[in-house]
Amino acid sequence: MKRIKSLGYDVVFDNELDELQSFLIDHDYSQLLILVDRNTNDHCLPILQSFIPDIVDYDIIEVDPGEENKNIDFCIGVWKTMLDFGADRKALMLNLGGGVVTDMGGFAASTYKRGIDFIHIPTTLLSQVDASVGGKTGIDLDNVKNIIGTFTQPQAVFISTKFLETLDDRQIRSGFAEIIKHGLIQDKALFERCMQVSLPNIPEEMVYDSVQIKNKVVLEDPTEIGLRKILNFGHTVGHAVEGYSLYHDQNPLLHGEAIAIGMICEAYISHKENNLSESALDTIVNYFKGIYPAYAIPSEIFPDLIELMRNDKKNESNKLGFALLKDIGNCEYNKYVEEDLITASLAYYNEVIK
Repeated sequence: MKRIKSLGYDVVFDNELDELQSFLIDHDYSQLLILVDRNTNDHCLPILQSFIPDIVDYDIIEVDPGEENKNIDFCIGVWKTMLDFGADRKALMLNLGGGVVTDMGGFAASTYKRGIDFIHIPTTLLSQVDASVGGKTGIDLDNVKNIIGTFTQPQAVFISTKFLETLDDRQIRSGFAEIIKHGLIQDKALFERCMQVSLPNIPEEMVYDSVQIKNKVVLEDPTEIGLRKILNFGHTVGHAVEGYSLYHDQNPLLHGEAIAIGMICEAYISHKENNLSESALDTIVNYFKGIYPAYAIPSEIFPDLIELMRNDKKNESNKLGFALLKDIGNCEYNKYVEEDLITASLAYYNEVIK
């Protein structure tokens, strides 16, 4: 069993969830509320239930799966269900799911009666290495991701790779994009290890090492006023593409798939704007092309994507903010980029995926 000390709480790597049992017994909560989506209710809740002590009673709150449901309407439904269950300020919310559940569950808990405690049990690779660590909660507004939210830390995060066995290969690849990102921005050796991985098999130590990198950054900058912005590499373009796909595609891109597109585009911008070498750019692009499917971005929607990027949280004074690579393993933040270069990066993506 391993643990990482974060901002006043522990991230516990515990496949048998022994620490969860101890946590629930040791803390005198008035009530346990378990937030799930339809998928985690079917596939993950049965695993979790075997680890909940008999003396602990709980109620289940279920939401529909998918990023399209991470919005204020579904959050209102969660709050109303909490009221129906008579949850008071000493209740505990347990968020069992991927990033949608942990983001929205953390937000619902952090605002209900001005805040109740919550813990995360992330069930996807993406949420284990990204969404569950760092204290960001949030919901989407229209097609702008995570624009409403808080910085509120959980009481604990429990990571068990048992839940990864419930995922299909596409979900694993989606989560793997964030591990690759952590290597690109902070740890060249991790990126090189990623290149040796035979998907969908992810070594457990790689999950731990990836969380270590994110946690190190979060500890230095809890509220994203500086260094933490490097965690957004690939996300300015990626979130815009994800938001567009969510509302226009019958089978929308998963988060990691969109971020992979964003990282190709932003690596190109890094080459043009931040002295990333052409050889490093080629290495990054060729690697992503070998893992993630091509997604043609119609040139006529480039202005729409730019408009979505204007709503990004990293922007200041109407300037579009980016985290850009200086080299593999070295990322800089507060880099402001002109629209024509962003458009060129989208065109570059379309060209290299042919």
